[in-house]
Amino acid sequence: MESEKVVVDELPLAIVRRVVKDKLSECSPDYDVSIHKEALVAFSESARIFIHYLSSTANDFCKDSRRQTIKADDVFKALEEMDFGEFLEPLKASLEGCLQVS
Repeated sequence: MESEKVVVDELPLAIVRRVVKDKLSECSPDYDVSIHKEALVAFSESARIFIHYLSSTANDFCKDSRRQTIKADDVFKALEEMDFGEFLEPLKASLEGCLQVS
């Protein structure tokens, strides 16, 4: 029997809405922001494209190291390569926090 490949073309809009609303509530705690469906789709598509680009770039670093498993360091290098180096310190701190919890 042939295995089926699952294709995910979009991120779940409920999760995208929650992430966007959580961030906006941090920025403006006294203001309840609503998000138009078109804006939500734009956020979702932007995030999906960013994830594809980041994973492809991280995979290049993984292949250069002759490995088949992408590591966090590959993602860090990919962010630097993509000129998103300002995300490295918060990402590393978040990862460290997650590792300490588990």
